[in-house]
Amino acid sequence: MKFLFSILCSLTLLSASAQKLKPGFDPKEYAELLSITFHRSSIADSVERRSVKDPYTSLYRSTERGFLNLWSLYLRNDNVAVIDMRGTINQTASWLANFYAAMIPATGKLQLDDSTTFEYQLADDPQASVHVGWTISLGYLAPEIIQQINTLYRDKQIKEFILIGHSQGGALTTLLRSYLEYEKKKGHIPTDLVFKAYGSASPKVGDMRYAYDFDFITRGGWAFTIVNSADWVPETPFSIQTLADFHLPNPLVNVKDQLKKQSFFIRLAGGMVYNKLERKPRKAQRKMEKYLGRKMYRMAIRKQLPQLKEPAYVHGSNYMRAGVPVILMADEEYYKTFPQDMDKPFANHMFAAYYFLLKKHYLTR
Repeated sequence: MKFLFSILCSLTLLSASAQKLKPGFDPKEYAELLSITFHRSSIADSVERRSVKDPYTSLYRSTERGFLNLWSLYLRNDNVAVIDMRGTINQTASWLANFYAAMIPATGKLQLDDSTTFEYQLADDPQASVHVGWTISLGYLAPEIIQQINTLYRDKQIKEFILIGHSQGGALTTLLRSYLEYEKKKGHIPTDLVFKAYGSASPKVGDMRYAYDFDFITRGGWAFTIVNSADWVPETPFSIQTLADFHLPNPLVNVKDQLKKQSFFIRLAGGMVYNKLERKPRKAQRKMEKYLGRKMYRMAIRKQLPQLKEPAYVHGSNYMRAGVPVILMADEEYYKTFPQDMDKPFANHMFAAYYFLLKKHYLTR
């Protein structure tokens, strides 16, 4: 009898400690998280919200920092914690983080103010690059997030975390997931933590090398980028690819050497085509770095963050999406419900549009 009781206790303990988070896109889970980002409740229906107990409990909400960035912490009733990164709000300071779109190295330091330096690693590749504005935003939030993760682990044995954010919040979610990976490797957070990330309506946050790294560290179905096909926001920032963005060795960088071996007319024609194809993207990249980097900093950023030291920019703008794509395909029924109106540029970006397509394509199947 004692032996049987011992086995039952062991099975109970194993069940209690079993991992709750599973890899793969979970539409119900995403629906709850999407509702949290907009309504601070996982119950989307406002009437039902008044009568049904929410399985997510709010634990913490930060103050606004940096570009008016903010994050919230929830605990699901199965002891899975949720970190919600708030998206853009309707204030100039919040929008500045989006428009400050030059690139900086994915590993480095940012001098946020006279006494605060944010040391970060967001990729293993030393040539990887990320969006400067959102990396600065992460810098104001990350230390407290690390502190809260360690506190939950120590006091409540919480080991599983979902990261969620919509729009700018989705961009910050993606960068945060990278940051936590390398904080784990440095021993700053426990190594047995499990993270699952939903970047909802997220813009592109880094270059090709960053995207490769992100998709590798989250391989197996642990990070998603969810996109309404009618939404323009995930198509930003501009992606400009130049020869400098290609991995070496490749034949493209030696085109001029190859042309030297050809006849005069082929050299002439080929050289003209090559110069036009190579120079224009490089010129466009330099302009993007100038206007969305140096000029943006001097005209607006240092007014908002006067102690922020201007970082050194990377000469690149090859923005790529990161995460397993989940496409919410707009169709005829969608466009009847959400008619395209140039006076409403964010109609396809908000909760109603995403929730409509999520229910149509996933939750009613």
